[in-house]
Amino acid sequence: MTIERVTVTPVAEDLLRKLQGIHGPLMFHQSGGCCDGSAPMCYPRGDFKLGQEDVYLGTIVDTPFYMGGAQFEYWQHTHLTVDVVKGRGSGFSVEAPEGVRFLIRSRVFTDEEYEALKHEGPPPRGPQPS
Repeated sequence: MTIERVTVTPVAEDLLRKLQGIHGPLMFHQSGGCCDGSAPMCYPRGDFKLGQEDVYLGTIVDTPFYMGGAQFEYWQHTHLTVDVVKGRGSGFSVEAPEGVRFLIRSRVFTDEEYEALKHEGPPPRGPQPS
């Protein structure tokens, strides 16, 4: 049983496809830092320098999703769903000019899901091949 750590709502999927048409291949990074809080930031792929401690959580709509290592320690028991709402967030995320912002909806993994994830081992760290 493969458990996805990150998924996307239909409205966020539509926005990602639109943004890919404008900016080309994209990537997400969620750091939990002071400027972007816990909002996922979406960048043209290659515009954000990933570190060896960044955790690769999966790919949604051809867009890899990474989380800072320290943030992952807090959120490792949590399934993430990328959604979109009206309003402007802070930061340099590519959706800002559209008058919307990405946000994370989350839930704790079930015991069964968490056991399956433990069996799979930890997610990879550092940049992954596109």
